[in-house]
Amino acid sequence: MDYIEGNSLSQALKDYGALPQNDVVKWARQLCDALGYLHSRNPPIIYRDLKPANIMLQPNGNVKIIDFGTAREFKEGRADDTIPLGTQGYAAPEQYGSYQTDARTDIYNLGATMYHLVTGHNPCEPPYVIHPIRRWNPALSSGLEGIIAKCTQRDPNDRYQSCVELLYDLERYRELDYESRRKQSFRWRLFLSAAALTVISALGAAGFAFAERLQVRDNYDALIQKAQEQYGNDDISTVGHYYAQAITLDPANEAAYNEFLALIRRDQVFDEDENTMLRQMLNEGNGARVTNVEMFRERNPASHDAFAYDLGLAYYFAYNGQGDKGRAESWLDIAAESPTLDPQKRELARRLALIASNYDLFLNHADQGGRSGLINPENFTPRDFWAEMVTLSDGDLVATTGNTFVSIGVYHELIYQVLQHNDIFMGGGVTKAEMLEQLNKAERGLQALSTSNGDEKEAIDNALAQIDSARQYVETTFTNRSIGEDGQSS
Repeated sequence: MDYIEGNSLSQALKDYGALPQNDVVKWARQLCDALGYLHSRNPPIIYRDLKPANIMLQPNGNVKIIDFGTAREFKEGRADDTIPLGTQGYAAPEQYGSYQTDARTDIYNLGATMYHLVTGHNPCEPPYVIHPIRRWNPALSSGLEGIIAKCTQRDPNDRYQSCVELLYDLERYRELDYESRRKQSFRWRLFLSAAALTVISALGAAGFAFAERLQVRDNYDALIQKAQEQYGNDDISTVGHYYAQAITLDPANEAAYNEFLALIRRDQVFDEDENTMLRQMLNEGNGARVTNVEMFRERNPASHDAFAYDLGLAYYFAYNGQGDKGRAESWLDIAAESPTLDPQKRELARRLALIASNYDLFLNHADQGGRSGLINPENFTPRDFWAEMVTLSDGDLVATTGNTFVSIGVYHELIYQVLQHNDIFMGGGVTKAEMLEQLNKAERGLQALSTSNGDEKEAIDNALAQIDSARQYVETTFTNRSIGEDGQSS
C-alpha cells in the first residue's frame, strides 16, 4: 500500500473545529471523483465507511481515501448486504440491513462527512441527527445546506443518484443559494400563472419533468465541455473520464460516444489503451446491470447504428495502426442490417464485414512457395474476394464513407491486398491488367483527396508510395509464373 503523507480530517476537526466551507466543498468534489471511479467498476465497488477518520489531508491541500476494509462489490439481485457495516452517524439506513447498499449509500456517507466538517458537530454523537447546517452557522451557504440535506435523505431514491449529479451541484453550490432559487421560483410561478386553472396540475407535472430533463442535459453538456477543454492534454484518460461520466448520466445521447471515437481516431491510430477505455464506456451500466451500449441501442437506435458503422470502420482500418478485421466484423454487421443507415454506408459495411469474416482464408500458411495459401477455397474463392474488394472503392468514396479518414483506409486496403496477395488472386483467375487497373484507380482517388489534417496527409503519401511497390510485385509475380495478362499459361 502507498504511504499517504498528512493527517486525517478527524485530526483537523480536533485541532480547528469546523473547517472552512470552501475547503470542505473542494474536498467533497475530490471525494466525488474517487467514489465515482469506484462505482464505475464492473461490478461497482461500494466503500461504505466514508468519514473524516478515513480521509487523509495531504500537505498540498488535496485529500485521499484510506482504509478499504469495509468496501464490497455490488451484487445484482441481493436484497441486502451479507454483513451490515459502517460507522453510526455516518452510515446510511440501508447499512443496517434494510436492503443492499449501492452508490447512493456512499453519497449518504459523504453528506454526513460534509456535515461534520462544515459544522464541527459529530453525527456519531447524540442525538445522532443531521440538522440543517445553517442552524449551527447562519453564514453557511444555503445551497450547500440543500446539497447535504439531499445526500442524507433516509430513502435512497430521494438522494443524488450518482456522484456525477452530486459533483455538478457541488461545482455550482453558490448558485443554489436561496436568492438564486427565489428568482428561479418566481419565474416558474409566472409560467404557471399563465396556464388555465383547469390544467395547472397537468402542466405542473409536465413542467417538473421537463425541468428534470433540463438538469440532466445541463449536467451532460457541462461534462462534454470539460472533455473538450482537455483535448490538448496528452493523457487521453483525462478526456475519457469526462466522456465516461457523461455516458453514465445519459447513455442514449450519442454526443459523448461520437466525440470520443473521433478523438481517438484523430491520429489514424486506434490503440489498445483507447480501446480499453471505450469498451469500459460501452459495457458499464446502471443499477439494473443493463450496459450503456444496450441502453443506447434501445433508446436511440438510429444514432447507435451510425456509431456502430464508424466504430467498425475504426477497428477495420486503424486498430493498432494496422486494423483488426475480427474486432470490426460484429459492428459492421450491425451497420449492414440497420434500417436507418444510408444505403451506401450499409453496402460498404456489408462488403467489409464479408471480407472480414472470410479473411482467415488469406492469412499466411506455409506451402511450397512459402506464400499465402487458401484454407477452404470452396467457401470464398480469390475471385469472390477480389470482386467484393474492388467494389469498395467505386464512386465518390468521401460521399459514401462520410470522411477522408475512411476513404484513405479503403484505398490502402486495396493496395495492401494487391501487394500481399497478388499470387492468390492470380491463381484465382484475376489478371495482371485487372490488378494494375485497381492500383491506378487507387492512385487517382488518393491524389484527388483534399485534407488539411497532417496525419491524413501523411497517410495519403504512405499509401501512394506503396502503389509503386505493389505494381512491381504484380509484374514480378506474373513474370515468375510465366502468366500472360489473360491469366492463362503461356
